[in-house]
Amino acid sequence: MRTNPFEDPTEKFFVLVNDENQHSLWPTFADVPAGWRVRFGPDARQACLDFIEENCTDMRPASLIPAMEKQNG
Repeated sequence: MRTNPFEDPTEKFFVLVNDENQHSLWPTFADVPAGWRVRFGPDARQACLDFIEENCTDMRPASLIPAMEKQNG
């Protein structure tokens, strides 16, 4: 049975980011999808997860932040 490549602790990963400042864990063997760029890595899966936890604390899409802050004024 093949392991899910996104859960393989022996695989190297990137942390990707898109224009909405959304982040994704991505295995290095796969091409970076259009609209995404590497923000961190390559590194071990846990190091990438730690990076996401420490640096990606606002889960809102970037385009919503100004509107939400204005609304909460």
